[in-house]
Amino acid sequence: MADNPAFARRVFRWAAIYGILALAPGYFLETRIGSSQPPPITHPEYFYGFIGIALAWQVVFLVIARDPVRFRPLMLPAVLEKLAFGGASLVLFALQRIGGPVLAGGLIDLGLAVAFVLAYMKCPEAAQPGRGALPPV
Repeated sequence: MADNPAFARRVFRWAAIYGILALAPGYFLETRIGSSQPPPITHPEYFYGFIGIALAWQVVFLVIARDPVRFRPLMLPAVLEKLAFGGASLVLFALQRIGGPVLAGGLIDLGLAVAFVLAYMKCPEAAQPGRGALPPV
């Protein structure tokens, strides 16, 4: 594939913007989620911990977007971050433990995982001094 850090820059920037817009309101929706999708949230530390960790990853995506060549190695853990929720959503939906709206979010994450893999493949590796070169004589 052609070296294209601009593609990676766009993918990670849009993923971060989407993630922030989707996740940040969760800090103010605990009661509403508990009443609209019973049972109420009984372990708020998991709920807020999930939102906080997921938002931290959005910051990582912004860092990657700033310099995709330099931060190319972080793209692989970013794929895992997307697969964690996307994969769990598929399994939980198959077990009838979540509804369609949550599955939709999981499918978006799976789509982003694919985009992250493509970004990784299209992004050139950072040049490292001495890598592949013969030692000086």
